[in-house]
Amino acid sequence: MSELNFSDLVEPVIIDRKTALRVTVLGGGSFGTAMANTAVRNGCDTMIWIRDETIAEEINRTHVNQRYLPDFQLEQNLVAVSNLEKAVRDRDIILVAIPSHSFRDVLKQIRPFISSQAVVSLTKGIEAKTFCFMSDIIQQELPEIPFGVLSGPNLAKEIVAGQPAGTVIASDSELVRYAIQQALHSALFRVFASDDVNGVELGGALKNIYAVAMGMAAAYNVGENTKSMLLTRALAEMSRFAVKLGANPLTFLGLSGVGDLFATCNSPLSRNYQIGYALGKGKSLEQATKELGQTAEGINTVVQVRARAQELDVYMPITCALYDVIFEGAPPLSIAVSLMKNGHRSDVEFVLPHHEV
Repeated sequence: MSELNFSDLVEPVIIDRKTALRVTVLGGGSFGTAMANTAVRNGCDTMIWIRDETIAEEINRTHVNQRYLPDFQLEQNLVAVSNLEKAVRDRDIILVAIPSHSFRDVLKQIRPFISSQAVVSLTKGIEAKTFCFMSDIIQQELPEIPFGVLSGPNLAKEIVAGQPAGTVIASDSELVRYAIQQALHSALFRVFASDDVNGVELGGALKNIYAVAMGMAAAYNVGENTKSMLLTRALAEMSRFAVKLGANPLTFLGLSGVGDLFATCNSPLSRNYQIGYALGKGKSLEQATKELGQTAEGINTVVQVRARAQELDVYMPITCALYDVIFEGAPPLSIAVSLMKNGHRSDVEFVLPHHEV
C-alpha cells in the first residue's frame, strides 16, 4: 500500500499575480524552502532568496533544493533569486529564515529596500553575545516596520511532503497576523494567532536545548519513563525562564510551546536531536556539526540561556547539566542525575505557592 500523501487531496492553486500576496523568503535552508513552497501552494507570488547564484539557478531549473530537501519536488511557480534588492523591493511580506548568527547582517543589507513590507522571523534562536531574539533584532535594525515571529512544530520535510501541520504567528499587529494567515494558512497548514511575541519566540528557541538533550538520551537508549520526565521538566524550565522575561506561561501550552517541544524532542528529523544523538554516540561537537551540514541552533542557545539563567537566578538544571556535558566533559549521565535533584519542587509550575516549589 502506498504512503498517504494529503497533498493529493488538495487542488493545485492557480496564481493570479495581479492580486496574489507578494511573499519573499530570505534563506534557502530546509524550513525557509518549506515555507516558500507552502506560500506558492497557497496562491502567493513567491520568491526565495539564496546567496549562491548557481544554487538559485539550479532550483529554478530542477525545482529541487538539492542540498536541504533533495527528495522533494518543489512547486513550479517558486522563483529563486540571488539578488537581494530584487527579492525585497516592492514585496508585501518578508519571511526571514536566516541562522541567528547571520540574521542581523542580512537585515542591515535589506534596510535600503524596505518601505512598508511586514518582516517576520522564521528563525528559532538567540544572537550570540547580545542575547537578542530575532524580534529584537528586527526592531533594532528596521525600526517602525511591522513585524512578527512564526514558530511551531514545523519539521520541514513533513510540510513539503504535504503532511497536515500547524504553526503560530505572533505579532502586536493584527494586520501582520492576518497577512501571514492569508499567505500561509491552507487546508494542510493551519496558522494560529498570538500577541505574545516573547512567549512564542522563547518557546521556539528554548526547545532546541532539550532536543539536543533528548537526542543524547536516545543514543543511550533511555526508557520511556525517563524521556517523559525529561520532556515535562523541560517544559517547566522553559516556562520558568520565559515568565522571568515577561512571557505568558499559558503560551507554553500551545503549538509554539509543548507542541514544538514534543515534535523536536521526538523526531530524528530535528537537527538539534541529530546533534545530541551524535554527541551521545561519543562524537565531538565539531564532528557532529560537520556531519550534519546544517546549523543546530540549540548549541548556541545552551550557552546563551545558561549564562542568562545564572544572571536572573532561574533554576534550569537540564540546561546547566547539558552545558557541562558538551563543553566541560561531564558524563551524559549527569543530565539524568540533574532531573533527580530538588525533589520537593511542584509538578506543574506556578500552581503551588512559591515556598513549596
